Amino acid sequence: MSIADKTILITGASRGIGRALADEALRRGARRVYAAARRPAAYADERVTPLTLDVTDAAQVRAAAERVGSLDILVNNAGLALYEGLGDRATLERHKAAAFSLTQSLRTSLAGRGVRVHAVLTGPTDTDMVRDLDIPKASAESVARAIFDAVDRGEEDIFPDPLAQSLADGWRNGAVKAFERQLAQIQ
Repeated sequence: MSIADKTILITGASRGIGRALADEALRRGARRVYAAARRPAAYADERVTPLTLDVTDAAQVRAAAERVGSLDILVNNAGLALYEGLGDRATLERHKAAAFSLTQSLRTSLAGRGVRVHAVLTGPTDTDMVRDLDIPKASAESVARAIFDAVDRGEEDIFPDPLAQSLADGWRNGAVKAFERQLAQIQ
């Protein structure tokens, strides 16, 4: 699937990978980009519609769904980096541990409507979230390009950087992915 002439919703699009994804989608000729974030950023390109969306807020999710209307691609990119308190349930929920399960469910339920849902499983990327960590990182721009290259190839689960790519085969051939394929056949 090509990004050209498609309508795309990108969560977490105000900075970092999300901002790079919006810019890359525009470069590839997207017809409309809904750039969703808790605090949406301004974009000069008229094809971008900033959208207030906290993916943990059900009312905002409903409002966004009503505002978006027609959609071809959802890139569920929203995230945050919390490095402490992982023993606390509320902290774990803020980590959006359920986000990947939600992505899998949306992938199955929206497929009949022609909406493709992609999960991006990225390694360390040079964004504000991990800028201070002294580890090798991919650039947000290279990650965005790799994500849309994978969308073009029809990949559902996208591993857009060297560290993530080292895990891709294990994931694609693992039990969880096999279970997801079985569920998709039932739908």
